[in-house]
Amino acid sequence: MENRIKAIETYYNGYRFRSRLEARWAVFFDTLGVSYEYEPQGFKLPNGMCYLPDFKVKCYGKRGLCHPDTAFDLFVEVKGVLSAGDVEKITQMSNYCPMLVVGQLPPVGYCCDSNAFGAYNDVRYNYSTIDGDNFAAYPAADANGHFYLWGDDYNYINQADIRRVENAYSAARQARFENYGR
Repeated sequence: MENRIKAIETYYNGYRFRSRLEARWAVFFDTLGVSYEYEPQGFKLPNGMCYLPDFKVKCYGKRGLCHPDTAFDLFVEVKGVLSAGDVEKITQMSNYCPMLVVGQLPPVGYCCDSNAFGAYNDVRYNYSTIDGDNFAAYPAADANGHFYLWGDDYNYINQADIRRVENAYSAARQARFENYGR
């Protein structure tokens, strides 16, 4: 039998997150000025499994095409460890709506480095399910604070407000939640 360490529930910004990692991603979104819903709705998948995505955000484009006319709802799943069951649920869900899977926050100075996102560069969950391209997707924001996804190609990164994104990652890495308890 597998012995798993239980994540610490964390209260932040009026939400009870199931883990500190989810709360850190909420700090990231808040710092970028991105509106999000936490666990907005559960879904019963065609294979009978139930799935509750972590976040729903308004995404204003993909591959550097950041414009209000390109806005769509994007579900973001936060996974510290990705199990086989998680892969099955996420794969099923990604057949019906755009999904982005994120893990640990990237280290300082690596917001634009595809290697910083480790296993979650898997195109099955990122650009292949969003627009059919073969790039992994990364969270970004433009100078107007619009959330969008960029790809591995540095041509797409040019539109990102790198300082803003780095500041959001920094705030998320540094967040302390001890005073946010109930």
